[in-house]
Amino acid sequence: MKVLIVYGTSEGQTRKIARFMGNILEQKGHSVEICDATMDPPSADDFEAVLIGASIHIGHYQSGVTHYIKKHVTALNKMPGAFFSVCLAIVSTLEEEHKEAVRIANEYLKDTGWNPMLVEHIAGALKYTEYNYFKKLIMKMISKKEGRPTDTSHDFEYTDWDRVMEFLNEFIDKSERYSIKQNVTEIEN
Repeated sequence: MKVLIVYGTSEGQTRKIARFMGNILEQKGHSVEICDATMDPPSADDFEAVLIGASIHIGHYQSGVTHYIKKHVTALNKMPGAFFSVCLAIVSTLEEEHKEAVRIANEYLKDTGWNPMLVEHIAGALKYTEYNYFKKLIMKMISKKEGRPTDTSHDFEYTDWDRVMEFLNEFIDKSERYSIKQNVTEIEN
C-alpha cells in the first residue's frame, strides 16, 4: 500500500510520531512518504491511503494542515484515511480535558469537510526546553495544576507508543479491507 503521512507540528512531537508511523509502515512492507504540511505535500490522489496529524495549541491545529485538508478534501474523502490529534490533554486526570480535546477534533474535521475512517487522540510532550519564556511559564502552571513535572530544564514525553502501534495496526487493517472492497465493487461494475 502506498501511504502518505502529512503532519503539522509546533515543537516536533507530531513530526516524531509521524516518522515513527512511517518507519512501522515501511517495516510492514508499505511505501511511505512523510511530509510537513508547510512544505507543499503532494496530492493525496497519488496514494492509496493517508494519515494526517496535527497538534492542538490554544484550541487550534496548525494552519498548514488545515490548508492541505481543504485543498484535497475531495480526494481525501474517497480513500482510507485517519487523523491523529496530538494533545497533552489526553494525559490529564480531568475528564473535561479529554472531552474538550475530542470536541476540538470533531469540530475541526466538520469545518474542513474531511471524514476520515479513524480519529486517534495521542498524548504529546512537554517541550519546556523549546518554549519561549511566556509559554514555559504557562505550561509550568498547567503542569503544576495537573500534578505533572515542573522542572523546565528538560522535556517530558507522554506519547503512548504502544497505543500508537495499536492505532496504526487498526489503520492498516481498515485500509486493506477498504481496498479489497473497492476492488470487488470495480469488478462487479
